[in-house]
Amino acid sequence: MSSESVDSESKVSGNQANIPARVRRELDIDDGDKLRWHIEDSGTLRVQVVQQRSGTFSDFDGYEGDEATEVESEHDNWGVGSE
Repeated sequence: MSSESVDSESKVSGNQANIPARVRRELDIDDGDKLRWHIEDSGTLRVQVVQQRSGTFSDFDGYEGDEATEVESEHDNWGVGSE
């Protein structure tokens, strides 16, 4: 992000406001990211971008066991071993 401030404005429609494209590019805001809104004691609005760059299984490294399994014959629809 550059040290130059980004000055843009957008229009509020109902309870929604658009994020100007220039701001989205500068802050690398993408679909799925969240905005946290903070109102300072001075009345200044501060917005924090929380980037969601990981999916549900992003930390999953995979199966590291020694034994291969036949999913269709050894597990039911819920992944539980069949007897």
